[in-house]
Amino acid sequence: MEQTGLSRKSILVVCALLGVSACGDTLGEQALLGGAAGAGTAVATGGDTATGAAVGAAGNVAYCQAYPERC
Repeated sequence: MEQTGLSRKSILVVCALLGVSACGDTLGEQALLGGAAGAGTAVATGGDTATGAAVGAAGNVAYCQAYPERC
């Protein structure tokens, strides 16, 4: 059977790149963008989307608050 579309690895790479680029100007944007990247990565890897969203949001907010000049 022929497989079409993106592979799981391709989706994971795209989600990882989105996660790196997800910063945001305000605390709310940082949480929202990080959560979306985390949830997307969880879906791509077969993980729990709620956990992925929580980890992504927390990670992005922590990074952007610690290194605002890089966001």
